[in-house]
Amino acid sequence: MEPRNPQAGLCLSVVIPALNEALTIGEAIAAVPLASLQAQGFEVEILVVDNNSSDPTPAIAQAAGARLVYERRRGYGRALRAGFAAATGEIIAIADADGTYPLECLAALLRPVLDGTADLVTGSRLRGRIEPGAMPLLHRYVGVPGLTFVLRVLFGIRVTDGHCGMRVLTRRAVERLALHTEGMEFATELLVRCAGAGLRIAEVPIDYRRRPVRSTSKLRSLRDGWRHLRFMLVEFVRSRRAAPREAAPPRPVPVEETSMTAVKIP
Repeated sequence: MEPRNPQAGLCLSVVIPALNEALTIGEAIAAVPLASLQAQGFEVEILVVDNNSSDPTPAIAQAAGARLVYERRRGYGRALRAGFAAATGEIIAIADADGTYPLECLAALLRPVLDGTADLVTGSRLRGRIEPGAMPLLHRYVGVPGLTFVLRVLFGIRVTDGHCGMRVLTRRAVERLALHTEGMEFATELLVRCAGAGLRIAEVPIDYRRRPVRSTSKLRSLRDGWRHLRFMLVEFVRSRRAAPREAAPPRPVPVEETSMTAVKIP
């Protein structure tokens, strides 16, 4: 008797938020290892959430085979929440539309969820290979590690990259989280809400690639860094006020560490 395939019949929703990514969205969709995933028994849907683009991003995404979801109010968090609401899969993967994340290595992030050891799996660019020029030095050595340190101290979440945009989580996890942020701080909120709900978090090293020439980042370092920090401070104060006066400090959230190279899709 052949062993049961744990992903047979499961639907995987790949959600890609996009704002004026006409130069890269087609390649990002093509990078999803559709044939390999389907060969393993997955049903796969690719959703591109157009965040009010002024270029041909929606038309290119649709021509590449994606299902379009529209979120006219701009914001990373708004786009992903719209994508979560539209997704039909039991498992949801998220990644950016700019080609910087290795979507062909999606299996590495899927494995802990399929094994039943994690509810949310997040990539770590700092533990993987960062291509020269892919991440500004200020982000790599100050911004990302600094804000991740605050995340670890305030909430006990033991990740090394709190702002990675490539993640996998279960629909059950999404349904347990009261997600509400609108901008880039959504990446932080997702971890904080999962930890607060007692969900299991795993981290997988991933590579990070340079943006194609003429493709522009939507990240605004100071503004978005402040939004991450403000969310953490406000949430920490709110949680402390809601807790008993003599509550213990945040309990560390164990994070499963997995290898990317060990579970690539063949």
